[in-house]
Amino acid sequence: MRTLGGEQVEEAVAGAVALLRTATDRDWDTARAGRLDWNCRYTAEHVASDLIAYAGQLAGRATEAYVPFEITLDEGTGNEDVLQVIETTGALLAATLRTTPREVRAFHPYPFRSADREGFAAMAITEVFLHTHDIAEGLGLTYEPPAERCADLLARLFPHVRPDTDPWRTLLWATGRGDLPGRPPVTEWRWRNNLVVPAERLTLQGLTPAAATDLAAGGDGGFAWIDGGPYQGTRDAAGMLVKAYETGVHRPVWGVFVLVRREDGRAVGGIGFHGVPDEKGRVEIGYDLAEPARGNGYATEGLRALADWALGREAVTSVRATTEPENTASQAVIGRAGFVRITGDGTEGGDGGEGEGGGQFVYELRR
Repeated sequence: MRTLGGEQVEEAVAGAVALLRTATDRDWDTARAGRLDWNCRYTAEHVASDLIAYAGQLAGRATEAYVPFEITLDEGTGNEDVLQVIETTGALLAATLRTTPREVRAFHPYPFRSADREGFAAMAITEVFLHTHDIAEGLGLTYEPPAERCADLLARLFPHVRPDTDPWRTLLWATGRGDLPGRPPVTEWRWRNNLVVPAERLTLQGLTPAAATDLAAGGDGGFAWIDGGPYQGTRDAAGMLVKAYETGVHRPVWGVFVLVRREDGRAVGGIGFHGVPDEKGRVEIGYDLAEPARGNGYATEGLRALADWALGREAVTSVRATTEPENTASQAVIGRAGFVRITGDGTEGGDGGEGEGGGQFVYELRR
């Protein structure tokens, strides 16, 4: 799959600086940066600040807040010098990304208080693209980053935004910088790093549309899988996530998660919701494991963790899981996770409990 890391940050910075160098003789202090309330000079300094701040978060392994430092430019620093600072801070972030292990997550407030190295790379590239656009507008320059990279950013940081034929225009619209036919103006926005739900021996890592696209196509989704993984059910669930994203109905927190072992960072299976909570507050979970990972209690641990997370949401009153009558292994997993069978005796319509089993066993865990 196409990844976002140090090389992509350096490419974004190089493209931005090359354009802005053509206008270093202009007055950046009096030119307003696009639709922002900032001038072009301050906006350029802001880009450098973001790049070094992201490097600091990852290098310092900050987990509770931003590392308390700021970048300050020397008095008398000119426009060309500001661009050199952007290049330098971009290089520092790129080096940090290359040396940060995949499983490291550092503090970022939106929306789940953490991001991994790819998340920080994506945010950095987005900051460079958007603020170069802002400065270019203020200076009368034309700027358009690569469409493929913009699509990557949308699929990584804007999973709630339906993609369009023009990824750059979609990114501008999603961040309140432009209009798209048939879509209302955006006045407030936040990017959305993936949700990670902790468990004892696992982390449940939410799939982005970018990762799901790769998994559905036969790739690894950016994960290091154990032998035999991923199971086909995970690929099928990823494909359904991609369809939901493409039609604009994907809701990231009610999507698909990969079960990753803490001890070695290896992915062992998938788990996720079949959709958003219904009108009664019920939500259903499905899961699978790669065959070599079975028999270790991972499915039970993952199911319990995701069910507990769901029951902590105001919109959820109960969590359900369904299995075939002959699948005794799955029934044991569900039972160990604390679910109670409410319908299903192996015949159409079940045993008359709440809801229709349709020949399946239906289990429920309530708040």
